[in-house]
Amino acid sequence: MKKILALLFASAAIAAHAGDKLSVAATAVPHAEILEFIKPQLAKEGVDLTVKVFTDYVQPNLQVEEKHLDANFFQHQPYLDSFNKGKGTHLVSVTGVHVEPFGIYSGKIKSLKGVKNGATVAIPNDATNGGRALLLLEKAGLLKLKDSKNILSTTKDIASNPKKLEIKELEAATLPRVLNQVDLALINTNYALEAKLVPTKDALLLEDSKSPYVNFLVAREDNKNSVAIQKLSSALHSAAVKKFINEKYNGAVVPAF
Repeated sequence: MKKILALLFASAAIAAHAGDKLSVAATAVPHAEILEFIKPQLAKEGVDLTVKVFTDYVQPNLQVEEKHLDANFFQHQPYLDSFNKGKGTHLVSVTGVHVEPFGIYSGKIKSLKGVKNGATVAIPNDATNGGRALLLLEKAGLLKLKDSKNILSTTKDIASNPKKLEIKELEAATLPRVLNQVDLALINTNYALEAKLVPTKDALLLEDSKSPYVNFLVAREDNKNSVAIQKLSSALHSAAVKKFINEKYNGAVVPAF
C-alpha cells in the first residue's frame, strides 16, 4: 500500500510539473529576448515558458484578455491604463522590469540645432506614446505644451510651436521605416533596437533615468497570483536578468529594480 501511495504521489507531482505551462506575448526586442534568457531557469523550476512575439501593441493585450495567452510583457503603465479604459479590458500589472528611454532620431540632421522651420516630425499615434513624444519634444525646446505634466497630451494641447513643426501621427512600429522620410521621428526603444539603431549613440535626445514609463509584466486578475506567473515575476527580478540587461543593451534598456 505504501508503494502504491508513493507512486500515486509521484505521478501527481509529475502531472503538476508537466501542467505548469505559461504562454507570454512580447515584442521582439528587448522583451522576448529577456524572456528567452530566463526560459532555462524557469524550466528548472517546473515552468514551461512559451514566448509569442508580436509586432504591435494591441493584439498582445487582446490575446491575454481573451485567455488565448496567459500574460504579456511589452508595455508601460500609462499605456495599460489607457488601453483598459479605451477597450474595456481588465488587465493588471504584475511587476515592473525595465525602462526603455524614449528617443528622438533623425536620418537627416545630426543635432537638434539643425531642426528647420516647417520640419516634419513623426510621433506614435497611440495616446500614451504620443503624449510621451510631445513631452520629449517640449524637453528638447521645440514646442510648448499647455500642461507639461499631462502624459496624455495631444497635438491639440500644443500651446506654442515656434518652428511650425508638421507633426505626423503614425503607428509606433512603422516609425523606424519612415526615419529617412521625415526630419525627426520619436521612436520607442524596442522598435529602435529592432531597426538596429543604438539609442545611446543614434538618438539626438533620450529620456533620462527618471522616466515614469517602466515596462511591466501584465496578466489578468484571475491568474496574476498563479504559481507560474509568480515564478516568472521572480525570475524577471533576478540578479542574472539585471546583469543581462546591463551588458546586452548598454544603457538603451535600464533595469527598474
